[in-house]
Amino acid sequence: MKTISVSDAKAFDEYTMREVGIPSLVLMERAALKSIENIDQLKWDLSHVLVVAGSGNNGGDGLAIARLLKLKGVSVDVFLVGNPEHATIERTQQLMFAQKYGVNVINGNPIDWQSYTVIIDAIFGIGLSRDVSGNYQAIIQSINDSNAKTLAIDVPSGLNAQSGEEMGIAVHANATATFAYAKQGMASTTGQAYCGQLFVDDIGIYDPKTIQMGGTQ
Repeated sequence: MKTISVSDAKAFDEYTMREVGIPSLVLMERAALKSIENIDQLKWDLSHVLVVAGSGNNGGDGLAIARLLKLKGVSVDVFLVGNPEHATIERTQQLMFAQKYGVNVINGNPIDWQSYTVIIDAIFGIGLSRDVSGNYQAIIQSINDSNAKTLAIDVPSGLNAQSGEEMGIAVHANATATFAYAKQGMASTTGQAYCGQLFVDDIGIYDPKTIQMGGTQ
């Protein structure tokens, strides 16, 4: 399995958006569509799905997934976490899209974690740089204590994507959908344990060197 560093992953993302010209929302939609394919492949019980969405672009991915699940007829709720004033533009746009399609959004209300059959972890992406604490810690603990199957988006929240270390606490995912390339921390023993079944999805982000040479991955 080919892995790349977190810094390379960020650089490849930036190159795709700035130099190739593919907008972030397009990449987000591709990531969501691939995640839906992974969910279909897993054949989990989708009776009641919860997407836990942070305020960054990882949360935007989760909101896009929720919208697509809703359109497939799945009963899906979104639980928003984090400060809405710090939400990225893309996450804000994805929230608007989801609400216009009738996705049920929970914001700050008590969650009956045991009522869900699948939880989508879209709290933190690969850029997490400090230990998880406070409300985030409690939410991740609740995810881990639930009986639901868990799909992490890009990386299990709380897992250091570079080192593979748990940053205070991390989601124990049954499966992880990561994009473009696996990140180095996912290949570590701890990383593999937290990621579960790993899907590495092609969404059109490549090493710029391979693009310039006329190839891709």
